[in-house]
Amino acid sequence: MVSTILGRKIGMTQIFDEEDNVVPVTVIQAGPCTVSQVKTEATDGYNAVQIGFGDIKPKHVNKPMAGHFKAAGVEPMRYLREVRVDNAEEHKVGDQVTVADFAEVEHVDVTGTSKGKGFQGTIKRWNFHRGPMTHGSRNQRRPGSIGQCAYPARVRKGLHMAGHMGNERVTVRNLKLVRVDEEQNLMLVKGAVPGGKNALVSIRMA
Repeated sequence: MVSTILGRKIGMTQIFDEEDNVVPVTVIQAGPCTVSQVKTEATDGYNAVQIGFGDIKPKHVNKPMAGHFKAAGVEPMRYLREVRVDNAEEHKVGDQVTVADFAEVEHVDVTGTSKGKGFQGTIKRWNFHRGPMTHGSRNQRRPGSIGQCAYPARVRKGLHMAGHMGNERVTVRNLKLVRVDEEQNLMLVKGAVPGGKNALVSIRMA
């Protein structure tokens, strides 16, 4: 069984549980994902399957990928990802991974690309405190001291400073899977997941 499915983040809403409590959920359109390649230890040295998600017009697929899909005998897909499995020989090209496989799952890990924030200062990027706002202060939103003078006489690696924020791979673990809609291929996950609307996310059984 493939423990991961690809999906598209639709947005957030809220639903009511059995006790009439409001639950904030993220709606994800997940799958169906088609297995486009099977990798075994005999052929590749490890066990994995390649799954694809999303429709794409054939004219937008380059020649190497078009040949890859043609050799596998599957329709072209927009996104391809590899998923490690225990026994790849149990799977074959053309198998489908759907939300129905997650019907009995209670918690999932969601991986996506966070929203890009551009170049940001230390207060927004690292939650630094600001300096005094009184008259004469020149350290209101500046980072302050970044090192020592005599020793080590350099800026240490990994020091929190201003720079590019967001647009990085983020995984949120142990999110509760509230509901699965097999007819519309939807998954309702409690809480927020990385990325904006229509962003690609990967959902893995926790």
